[in-house]
Amino acid sequence: MILDAARTEFARYGLAGARIDRIASAAHASKERLYAHFGDKETLFRQVVVADSAKFFSAVAVRADAVAEFAGDLYDLALDNPESFRMITWARLEGIALEEPQLDGRSVRERDTAAIVAAQQAGHVDPRWDPSELLTLMFGIGMARATWPRDEAGSADAHAPSRAAAVEAAARILAPRPG
Repeated sequence: MILDAARTEFARYGLAGARIDRIASAAHASKERLYAHFGDKETLFRQVVVADSAKFFSAVAVRADAVAEFAGDLYDLALDNPESFRMITWARLEGIALEEPQLDGRSVRERDTAAIVAAQQAGHVDPRWDPSELLTLMFGIGMARATWPRDEAGSADAHAPSRAAAVEAAARILAPRPG
């Protein structure tokens, strides 16, 4: 309950603007209890960011047979989890380094770059790309489209063209080129 209240507060106001008294009130706890358990506001912020980034980055994976879809999956994830995405953004703005999430003793980055390598070996992705760079580009495409201001309604139908544009942009980058 405390971490949920903290996530809501930090996602809305960032580290600098968040207030421990509002977090405590929303969590039905005392400020003293929060300070006793977490030490300070930044430590609480870091715990929320670690939990959110692990959940966020573990929720989608690159598939060797559909690498471009990763950009669309990230787009969907950012729209479905706006607080988690804002927490990651606030952490970057605050200069807080995000730890690489681990799954089964392996980093998410390692898992996803291995899928890109497999896609390259299968001829689905241009092998001249560095897999790690491609992963960053796919992430950037999905997140850029999800964060761009839009006038559209919140329905899934309204988001379909934006998701399709992210996937198409990714596909064009990934496409094997002759020679």
